[in-house]
Amino acid sequence: MNTEEGIGWEVADDIARIVLKRPERANALGLKSSRALVHAIEDVLQHKPRAILLTGEGRVFCAGGDIEEFVAAGEGLPDLVDDILEPLHPALLRLSTNPAPLVVAVNGPAGGAGVGLALCGDFVLAAESMKLRTGYAAIGLSPDAGASYFLSRRVGPLRAQQLLMLSDAVDSQRCLAWGAVDAVHADAELAAASEALVARLAQGASASFAGIKALCAGAPGRPFEEHLAMERKLLRERAGSADAREGVAAFMAKRAPRFIGR
Repeated sequence: MNTEEGIGWEVADDIARIVLKRPERANALGLKSSRALVHAIEDVLQHKPRAILLTGEGRVFCAGGDIEEFVAAGEGLPDLVDDILEPLHPALLRLSTNPAPLVVAVNGPAGGAGVGLALCGDFVLAAESMKLRTGYAAIGLSPDAGASYFLSRRVGPLRAQQLLMLSDAVDSQRCLAWGAVDAVHADAELAAASEALVARLAQGASASFAGIKALCAGAPGRPFEEHLAMERKLLRERAGSADAREGVAAFMAKRAPRFIGR
């Protein structure tokens, strides 16, 4: 696994893995670690993986921004924030909208920018010990790293607004009940569950997944007529694909399909 400034990443067997590896600092993101995360995202996406796993090392998934760096910046904090977010935000956009399914294994508490990282996945699996605490308003800041976007998409705009305003900690079971996460596993079982899911996705019909992501991502704001036209176009493309031929043949033969991602 490649490592740089507390970020690890690799691509093996069509699966990309990105790991936050600063457990001694609760995987907080500072200037150097955020740039390493950008590098990791760009590198793994160049390999066109069929599935992506994002997780953290240690007892905390990501505490958010590195507050010690914020304090040290003093009056230069606005410039530091800009230096971090200018490359980070586009990289997170590319990660979350990439055609490959993204699984996030939230191995512990997530706060601040860690909320955006935790909830950006197509599938979000959480450890029992996971807690979500937005934290921004508690220190006079506003959200970044997509925290307000992904939280609103998952729990609804009003509830997201309340969570962001109050900064109360929300445990894993309440996150599950509200739809912030998709499944909760015992801490010792999270890694195995997330690896099993990402392996299953990597064996799936990758181009079909890409079409599904494109359709669902824009569905709330897309006129129905336009959406139907998009469905027709994508389905026609998939109907002539090798994976569609394999899928139909496997269905008729009552066997598992062997998709190649095309």
